[in-house]
Amino acid sequence: MPIAGGVPVPYRGNFMSRIILLAGAALALAGCSTVVDGTSQTLGVNTSPAEASCVFNRNGQQIAKIDPTPGTVKIDKTKHDIIVECTKEGYQKATFINKSDVNSATFGNILIGGGIGWAIDSATGSDNKYQATVSLTLVPDDAPPAPVVEPDPNIRQDVGAALTN
Repeated sequence: MPIAGGVPVPYRGNFMSRIILLAGAALALAGCSTVVDGTSQTLGVNTSPAEASCVFNRNGQQIAKIDPTPGTVKIDKTKHDIIVECTKEGYQKATFINKSDVNSATFGNILIGGGIGWAIDSATGSDNKYQATVSLTLVPDDAPPAPVVEPDPNIRQDVGAALTN
């Protein structure tokens, strides 16, 4: 430690180095989901029976296709859901809505990197994720329709009667 006039003077360069190091680390962690998980994701589809053709639609436009199943495709991640539709001759079309969900790395990014990291991840789509593998069962064309079962009501119907009597 340098001495000025017999009094020790703290070395300020070390303090500034730490500030610069911490600022650099914060910037490096900004966009954490972008670095850790990337802006694209591989999605897989399994069907029963196999050998079906599946299209992936987002915002009304086809973004990918698997033909035949099982298979995988690589898609860009966004905040929009993907509709997976699978067809096979002799079977009814099967549909699955693959919801765009928040990537868990986003929360750590907000805590550590603040708004800058989240803004980067949101702009690139990396703060989103989809269900990685989808399994669909195709029903034969000649199969009878599934019966509609009414669920039991979750509110007792006799509660109000006790109040009016």
